[in-house]
Amino acid sequence: MLYCIFYNNSLYFCLHKILKSKIDKNCYMSKFRLDEIDHQILDMLIDNTRVPFTDIAKKLLISAGTVHVRVKKMEDAGIIQGSSLTLDYEKLGYSFIAYVGIFLHNTSQTKFVLERINDIPFVTVAHVTTGKFNVFCKIRAKNTRHAKDVIFMIDDIEGVYRTESMISLEESINDKKRLMHTIFKDM
Repeated sequence: MLYCIFYNNSLYFCLHKILKSKIDKNCYMSKFRLDEIDHQILDMLIDNTRVPFTDIAKKLLISAGTVHVRVKKMEDAGIIQGSSLTLDYEKLGYSFIAYVGIFLHNTSQTKFVLERINDIPFVTVAHVTTGKFNVFCKIRAKNTRHAKDVIFMIDDIEGVYRTESMISLEESINDKKRLMHTIFKDM
């Protein structure tokens, strides 16, 4: 069956087999185009994900319903994927940050090791990498003793050959908003 998708006065075609009468999200997402209003909505949501749609509508001189529909379309297209919450880890007692480079016995163990790492809640980020380490992680801990315990948990995972850790003295830049604003300016 052939579906026609209209957005921003443009017509796009997407071939899709009938599957519970839904349009293939990946096909729709690849054809989704953001206009200036979408950029402005995203700009405001990047600064504050909790800003009411009515406030956005007032600033952009459009209806709250229009904001809602546009945000929904961006969610359906996969451009917006949830929202996030920023925590002050120092106030929660988790101000210690360390980075742990993990060496594996075999790269074929990467998936297994990542599944075990995922079970350690103090590992907040993990990347499969090229270069010196097979996996590179960011951990949050209460203090050096707690960080040592977390690193030992990682060391105990089957398939881990050894680890190297680096202590963060200060998180000087942690601002995803700047990148997002730049991306939208370039679109």
